[in-house]
Parts: sequence; structure tokens; C-alpha cells
Amino acid sequence: VTLKIELLIASNTTMQSPGKSLKEALLCAQSEDRLTVGVYESAKIMTDDPDSVSFCVLAMDEEFECDIALQIHFTLIQSFCFDNDISIVRVSDMQRLAEIVGDKTEQLEDAHCVLITVPEGSWEDPALEKLHLFCEESRRLNDWVPEISLPER
Repeated sequence: VTLKIELLIASNTTMQSPGKSLKEALLCAQSEDRLTVGVYESAKIMTDDPDSVSFCVLAMDEEFECDIALQIHFTLIQSFCFDNDISIVRVSDMQRLAEIVGDKTEQLEDAHCVLITVPEGSWEDPALEKLHLFCEESRRLNDWVPEISLPER
């Protein structure tokens, strides 16, 4: 019963601030050089070493909603994530995601997909763990790719 209550509390905490947890996880992964930015770069990592991928973020803006090629890439990436038990979320503000993860001009232009790879050793990122719990809870509610709003600066 205690474990169930602790999981419920952790889940409720996660549900209240998934955007903040996502930002923290992205910044932590960036500082440890565990981020991959870009659809093609992400596809390469997923193909070469799928076990190294811990988390996937897909970003879409209104400007790209009609981009059929990008939609096909998203469908393939989502399918790959489902098949390999990789947590995945969507954000609707690609510009904000690019501001958080981008340090090069080309990254800002292709921030449609961002991967976080597994931390080395036994250390786990608490923000990433909250995101995994959030995604697990969302899947239980049949929301397979939940959308998260990133916090402002």
C-alpha cells in the first residue's frame, strides 16, 4: 500500500510539471553531451544503437503541419520508439525547444526531433525519471504520445 501511495504521489507530481521536467532533462543531457538534435541524426542513432536511446521529443509547429515528409518521419520514429520501449512526447513549440537545445544555427532549423541517450553508469537523471513516469501514466490513459508545453524562460 505504501509503494502504491508513493507511486501515486510521484505520478501526481510528474503530471503537474512535465514541461519543467522536460526542460531540466534536456539541459542536463545537453551538459553531458547526451542530446541528438535533428530527424536524420536521430534516425541514425536509433538505427545504430537503439539501446542507447532513453527519451524522444518530437516538435511540430503550425508552419510544418502540412509537411508530408516530416509526418512520415514522425510516424516511423514513433513506431520505432513504441517497438523499443522508448518514452516519447510531443511539444508544439519547436522554436522554444530549439532555444533550449540549440547551440548551432543548423540545430535550430532541425529541432523537430531530439533524443536523450542513456546516462553512463548507474546515475539516473531525476527529471528524466519523472518524464518516464509521466509517459507510463499517459499510456495507461491511452495517450501514446502525450503533448507537453515547455515553460517560458
